[in-house]
Amino acid sequence: MSEQNQRLKAERDAVEMLYRAFSDKNPDLLNLAVTDDWQDIPLAPGQGPGPEGFKPMLAGFISAFPDINIIVHDMVQEPGKIAVRAEITGTHQGEFMGIAPTGRSISIRLHEFHLLNGERVTTTWHMEDWLAMFQQLGQFPPQ
Repeated sequence: MSEQNQRLKAERDAVEMLYRAFSDKNPDLLNLAVTDDWQDIPLAPGQGPGPEGFKPMLAGFISAFPDINIIVHDMVQEPGKIAVRAEITGTHQGEFMGIAPTGRSISIRLHEFHLLNGERVTTTWHMEDWLAMFQQLGQFPPQ
């Protein structure tokens, strides 16, 4: 395998590991996927910087949706960049954003763009369809 192909594989593996942290319910997998100074843009309300700032958010999501799964539909890659079109599924079984468990299933769209350093993700820009999720849950977070 050429050096370029090895780098592309390592970058793809890092992005796949990022999503595996959700599906495997293991926030520590972030340490294998992203750099210590990883930028997650935009930060969620109350989220701190880097992987350590994201781990509590991930743990909260796993607690609220214990059967969470991320299905990657498309990955488009060039050296140092990967775009992802995916879907998050799960069943609302714990409190999430102030919403008591509903027992309802969700399926929301996810679009992300990742910058990589040849081994790990350095920056992620993401957009989730939160409106669709709240509609599926039948309510919005309290204000």
